[in-house]
Amino acid sequence: MPAETDMTKNRPTPPKFPPWIRQSWPQSGAVDEVRDLLRELGLNTVCRSAQCPNQGECWSHRTATFMILGEVCSRNCAFCGVGTGTPAAPDEGEPARVAEAIARLGLRHSVITSVTRDDLPDGGAGQFAAVIQAIRGRCPGVTIEVLTPDFGGDADAIRLVTEAKPEVFAHNVETVPRLHRLLRDARASYERSLGVLKTAREALPESCYVKSGLMVGCGEGEDEVWATLEDLHRAGCDAVTIGQYLKPRGGRAEVAAFITPEQFVRYEKKALETGFVFAMAGPFVRSSYHADELLTGTFRRPAAAKT
Repeated sequence: MPAETDMTKNRPTPPKFPPWIRQSWPQSGAVDEVRDLLRELGLNTVCRSAQCPNQGECWSHRTATFMILGEVCSRNCAFCGVGTGTPAAPDEGEPARVAEAIARLGLRHSVITSVTRDDLPDGGAGQFAAVIQAIRGRCPGVTIEVLTPDFGGDADAIRLVTEAKPEVFAHNVETVPRLHRLLRDARASYERSLGVLKTAREALPESCYVKSGLMVGCGEGEDEVWATLEDLHRAGCDAVTIGQYLKPRGGRAEVAAFITPEQFVRYEKKALETGFVFAMAGPFVRSSYHADELLTGTFRRPAAAKT
């Protein structure tokens, strides 16, 4: 197992970008339409706020991951490009505007995430529930995936979201246990994240999925990834995503290694062997990347697969 290293200082020169870490920006058209719609409705996306490398690809297909509760996070994780500070009060009109954007984009599957809101008594769970309800009312038939923070581990807050019955409840463990305190804010913990997933699985109907994701290339060993996959599966996860960590502007953690496409194939194969019904691994894979494939792709869960 690699020795623990402080990723924010005294690191060797980061490795050079390999040829497979390249993304082209599509021509204008749909990208401009999505940008203009988001501006008109005053909505944030994790695509832009977290500097996602897939922004151009996703927007060119008229899809985006909506980030509710503002774009200022109450935590300060070393891997993240989202701004940190004192967030504004929740916007009561936001749920209706998210639903309006989904209707106008013609989405069949919507993904909703948020900054972490430790300043709110429910961690923002009520806003997630309100957004789900608004989408159900405005866009019947659209499936909903939420990617939530840990809500401080509050089971009641988690259940407030699960009671709204999103088709997919996601919460990212982000990294292997050894690197958690180096990459994540001190108020987060690996065990708490597993607890969020377990609580969601116990509260959700059998027809709903529980999903998590982690970054690699942060200094973890292959054996640590295997162990994390086992932990996630035991916590009740049906689906997992694994992607390359890329340092965003403002991020403090450097890339330790660029994982080869062949290694990502091994990670995906191992996840499926572990028991996940859906796994996606690759250099540009992110939590919401091609998220609709969990429900519509070849990995769709057979009716009797769960026990």
